[in-house]
Amino acid sequence: MNWHFSLLFVLGTLMSVCSQFSFYPLEELSSDVGIQVFNQIVKAKPQDNVVVSPHGIASVLGVLQLGADGKTKKQLTTMMRYSVNGVGKALKKINRLIVSKKNKDIVTIANAVFAKSGFKMEVPFVTRNKEVFQCSVKSVDFEDPNAACDSINQWVKNETRGMIDQVVAPDDIEGSLTRLVLVNAVYFKGLWKSRFRPENTKKRPFYGADGKTYQVPMLSQLSIFRCGTTSTPNELWYNIIELPYHGEMISMLIALPTESTTPLSAIIPHISTKTIGSWMTTMVAKRVQVILPKFTAEAETDLKDPLQALGITDMFDQSKANFAKITRTEGLHVSNVLQKTKIEVSEDGTKASAATTAILIARSSPPWFIVDRPFVFFIRHNPTGTILFMGQINKP
Repeated sequence: MNWHFSLLFVLGTLMSVCSQFSFYPLEELSSDVGIQVFNQIVKAKPQDNVVVSPHGIASVLGVLQLGADGKTKKQLTTMMRYSVNGVGKALKKINRLIVSKKNKDIVTIANAVFAKSGFKMEVPFVTRNKEVFQCSVKSVDFEDPNAACDSINQWVKNETRGMIDQVVAPDDIEGSLTRLVLVNAVYFKGLWKSRFRPENTKKRPFYGADGKTYQVPMLSQLSIFRCGTTSTPNELWYNIIELPYHGEMISMLIALPTESTTPLSAIIPHISTKTIGSWMTTMVAKRVQVILPKFTAEAETDLKDPLQALGITDMFDQSKANFAKITRTEGLHVSNVLQKTKIEVSEDGTKASAATTAILIARSSPPWFIVDRPFVFFIRHNPTGTILFMGQINKP
């Protein structure tokens, strides 16, 4: 008999005032997995605000890959383009660098498996996840969905410093069938290296993706930032800028079409970690007036459809899923992959809890960098190139 294996994936992002299968570096591959999922989500929500954690998505899929076998594992490995068992030491090193105190800005990543009381898991699965993903195992009583939800939500609230206080509801738990709930929490809090003065924040027009004009608070400062202009292979131009956080290990990168007639959806599919890496070598430091909306975006997303569109299908099918490396006593399959994300951008900084390369050419940036229409952003850990968070903002 087959049982449900529930996976709940949690992320949060806040900006606050206060390899075996490829020659690509591993950190690029793991972030690209999340970028691919993001691209699938924005196809279905071209006019919505969407925020995800590529690194968080890769972590959850990595935990699942360690428990999968047969075709289920092959689908995960093919999509991710690396075997977690083959690169475990490197993944562990990357995760340590991302949460290092050397960043100065705060990054925490937490993974946990909430298991039904008395549920027996294979020892190698538990051991390997602890080694690679520092993933802890916690026992809960799914027969009491309310109590189980309280336990999971309290853990997430603690790990995201209160930014996300509920990720699962009793309706998500099928008391007699649920065996495991996987949770990934990513939290980031950073202060801008060059802060925006509150007195310079003024309401200005933002031209939304829905064709409407909104008056929103806009941050403003004149300072030296690295920026540039680039294009997609079909010559759609867009502007890019780097806003570093005070530790200088992490930056926010913003890209928006140069022409107001170019939709954001025209440039997003061309952006990968390789593209972003090329931005980092091409942008030049200039004195520029930056106008950036102060915004909050909160999203709850079901990742099941995007993952299936990318070829990860068997793990959701109770007749095909193979998670024999988690347990050999029952058949398991994934019933849900849920993600909750929040981001707030303000004067002081950011606080977060969740294969075509662009052609770059030398071209002078304008003295003003005005983000007054839909844009895409990335929060990048520069020493590893890992994308912690990314999103499209259509309406602040």
